[in-house]
Amino acid sequence: MLVLKFKTSIFYLPIKTIFVTIKLGGKKVAIIKKQHIYLPSPGVDPSKWAVISGSEFKHDKEYWERVENYVSDSPTTFNLILPEIKSKQDNKESIKHINDNMLSYFKNRIILDRGVSMVLVCRDTPKHKNRLGIMLNIDLEEFDYHEDSTKIIRCIKPTIFEKIYSKLEVRRDNIFETSHIILLYDDRNQNIAKSLFDNRQSMPKLYDFNLNMGGGHLSGYQIKNEEEVIEKFNRLLDTQYLRDTFNSEKPILFLVGEGNHSLAACKEHWNRVKLNLSEEVKASHPARYALVEAINIHDEGISFQGIHKIIKNVNIRKFMKGLKKLTHHHFKKGEEKVFTTQKIFVNGGEVEIKLPYDELVSTKKVQEYVDSFLEKEIEMIIDYTTDIEQVKNRCLNDKKSIGIEVIPFDKNKIFEYVIKYGFLPRKTFEVVLPDENKYYFELHKIKLI
Repeated sequence: MLVLKFKTSIFYLPIKTIFVTIKLGGKKVAIIKKQHIYLPSPGVDPSKWAVISGSEFKHDKEYWERVENYVSDSPTTFNLILPEIKSKQDNKESIKHINDNMLSYFKNRIILDRGVSMVLVCRDTPKHKNRLGIMLNIDLEEFDYHEDSTKIIRCIKPTIFEKIYSKLEVRRDNIFETSHIILLYDDRNQNIAKSLFDNRQSMPKLYDFNLNMGGGHLSGYQIKNEEEVIEKFNRLLDTQYLRDTFNSEKPILFLVGEGNHSLAACKEHWNRVKLNLSEEVKASHPARYALVEAINIHDEGISFQGIHKIIKNVNIRKFMKGLKKLTHHHFKKGEEKVFTTQKIFVNGGEVEIKLPYDELVSTKKVQEYVDSFLEKEIEMIIDYTTDIEQVKNRCLNDKKSIGIEVIPFDKNKIFEYVIKYGFLPRKTFEVVLPDENKYYFELHKIKLI
């Protein structure tokens, strides 16, 4: 495991904390903490304040230039983030600029504590209406980004350590964090966010505006009955619910749908901050908690769009011969026989092969085969797209390309798969499409000064 060390200067003051805990095997575990969420002051233009996750449009310089021109000199989260397209080997100057802006916004009361600790977020995206999320703070002690994690909060894909470095540097001297992290939970009865949405007229409205760059519409409502909401989350960890839903008693509540590197940076930052803290201070320090948007995996706005493959400059005969070896699997005695059909677009037509695994395992096996084949074929190139028609058209007109469709799967199986196998197959699913990703808006204080 790569260990990164940083000098940290932090001042500590007493803080009133409220812990919400559950019991797991007789042990009390804190998952969600009621902690104030900071918002821009009422005089700030919200459509200029909010910008999309910096991890998006990382190859689209024009997009970020349009964002910069639009926000102009207005207070904006654009001045508080380091978009990946602007990230470089030496980010010291950019990070200092971010830290200075954050401090200035705080001192000039552009960022305010408005007495909010949980927010119902309603987002109309370009493709879905009323995607519902809940802004809350989770305990980083209950998160681990490694594949063999048994924590209550887990990742669904690997973390690349190099991507954590600049995010850690931004956090080192920052007072606040902006968040684009989306956590997924499995509430099949729609008891949490949906019931809040149905009663939103009784909740104070915090913001309501159109997002820039065609991102849709965003509104937020202050949740007053936080304890009741948290209790509903806790019920998703009941042993019987876990057994009935995931065929397992292993406790799991959240999967990281978006922002896994940002949450990993939160975790590593906390690991360094807590080294010299007393147990009492560790329990209350705000850096121990991360601000996230929790979205039900069954929300229609969470699509798990398949990322299909177009493989160019490939020896088709050799590739297909190796791929068909995946069909050779001998079931053990008593093992349930499960098969999945994989579509391949090749030689201007469509071929189907029958894989002796379920949808997710089949997808993983195919991706592993593609990765191993790529290591030996230096001229082979892979393009990824969520547009299956693009795959079909390309492979119809190019006899040297092969297209692979990601197999559709049941979202009900995601948690069960992660519990059993670890990460989802690499480069195969988008939880949300780029223009549907979270916009930065709310903030969380991570440093006491």
